[in-house]
Formats: sequence, C-alpha cells, structure tokens
Amino acid sequence: MPSGQNVQGGKAFGLLKEQQRQRLEEINQEYLEDQKYKDEEGLAEKLEGLKNKYAEFDLTDEGEIDMMGMKRMMEKLGVPKTHLELKKMMVEVTGDSSNTINYRDFVKMMLGKRSAVLKLILIFEDKANSTPCKPDGPPPKRDITSLP
Repeated sequence: MPSGQNVQGGKAFGLLKEQQRQRLEEINQEYLEDQKYKDEEGLAEKLEGLKNKYAEFDLTDEGEIDMMGMKRMMEKLGVPKTHLELKKMMVEVTGDSSNTINYRDFVKMMLGKRSAVLKLILIFEDKANSTPCKPDGPPPKRDITSLP
C-alpha cells in the first residue's frame, strides 16, 4: 500500500490535527510580528492558549468554529445558549452574517479592546479554573459571638 494514500483511522486524524495546528501557528506568528500587538504582555503564551482553546472547539477540523462547536463550547462552560443567541454572538465576533468563526476573528476578539459576550465568558472560565473556590482544609473554628 502506498504511504501517501488510503490513510485510515487515527493516522488520518493525527495528520489532520497536525496540519490544523501548523495553520494556527502560522497565524500566531503573524500576530507576534504585527506592530499593533508588540506592547501586549505575554503575547506568545496568550496565543498558545488561544490556539489550544480554538482547536478544542473546532469540531470539523476545517479551521473554523461552526454553530455546533460554539454550542458545545457554551455548554461546556456552563452557559448554554439558544440558537438565536449563538447566531447573535457569531455576528458580534465576525461582524457579518457568517455562520462560522475563523481563527483570525477569534484572536482579534480575544486580544482586542471590544468586549464581546464570548470573550467575557471565556475570560470568566479561565479565572474560574485558575482560582480555587473553596479554601483547603477544615473550616475555621467559630464561636457563638462571631455569628451574625
């Protein structure tokens, strides 16, 4: 069997994911070289995190997050949205009536000053995952006088 043809199963998926990551890395490199973002602190780390988050929700592996990918993202973040709310969010991010969000629009939204609903939700999710909600260990001792 020729090595370049009839690749099946996991190999094909692995090759597809690697090609997708290379495309996203090329776009990240453009942002790193862009004068507009030179002053951004920790840009390389931010772009790497955005690349991983974007790849996670690109269900079709075509380099675009479609309506189902967006729906899955919102459900995973614990903020399920209706179809109309998702369409509105996509229009806000892309600026037109596109049914998909490409990586450039995604990065522009996340690095930009405009606060899109999706950006706020993703930032909130990162903060929620990075800080523990409950303190470790047993609760502090209280007596009757300290109660409200």
